[in-house]
Amino acid sequence: MTARPTGLPTFGQRFLERSEEFGQLCVGMDPHVGILEAWGLKADVAGLEEFSKTCVEAFADVACVVKPQVAFYEQFGSAGLAVLERSISELRKAGVLVIADAKRGDIGSTMAGYARAWLDPESPLCSDAVTVSPWLGFDSLRPVIDLGERYGRGVIVLAATSNPEARSLQRSFFDDTDTNLAQYIVDRVAAENAQHSGAGNLGVVVGATLAEPPRLDQVGGMVLMPGVGAQGGTMDDVRRIAGGDQTASLVSPNVSRGVLRAGPNPADLRNAVAEQAATLRL
Repeated sequence: MTARPTGLPTFGQRFLERSEEFGQLCVGMDPHVGILEAWGLKADVAGLEEFSKTCVEAFADVACVVKPQVAFYEQFGSAGLAVLERSISELRKAGVLVIADAKRGDIGSTMAGYARAWLDPESPLCSDAVTVSPWLGFDSLRPVIDLGERYGRGVIVLAATSNPEARSLQRSFFDDTDTNLAQYIVDRVAAENAQHSGAGNLGVVVGATLAEPPRLDQVGGMVLMPGVGAQGGTMDDVRRIAGGDQTASLVSPNVSRGVLRAGPNPADLRNAVAEQAATLRL
């Protein structure tokens, strides 16, 4: 484990502070073809730019967390990444916590490169947090964990995702024990966060649609919870999976379609964020 610099707030602490005013909602910023067309935009860089500008305008004053889906920007090459850079920068200047939904996972120097891309203050893509995949081994995440600790950035680890096809892998048992892989990931995150007196920099992704979720009572960091709304997850599911009050305060239910379908008018989007945040407050 790597100690964070004295006095630097963790990502978890910053989430708790901002959520007191804006609620715990994470707004998914997902410019897929369907939503661009629904907004009357073309599925090209110009449409991506207009979508992103509208989202930044709408979310800046009302959202706790915004999570751009990186793939929808990468598909347009350098021009798309330039749009993402501007969007991240403008949202962060407004005080919004930005999670880059990149789901990166690799080893050694390659993972260190991903860490610098998304968490280093000198990077044009620098975000408050990034999603990562542990499936090359939890310890393969060490470069991004260390950089997150250095700068107080979040590292949100895929643990028990909401897509049904993941369950056969994530519920497999670990090394002939009675601990499945999802629980193992949660427990490793909890161990990293234990060095902090409050919420730490690491978090987990745990879907709201899971019938048998991992235990989260000791996780000590953000629980990013997709699957609410369009995928069938309810607030009862969120509360059931969150468990006690301490973990509940760290849960960030993610909603994308439930907000974006209110567009493209910024005022309507703003109202949708406020309504969802009020509904999903724990």
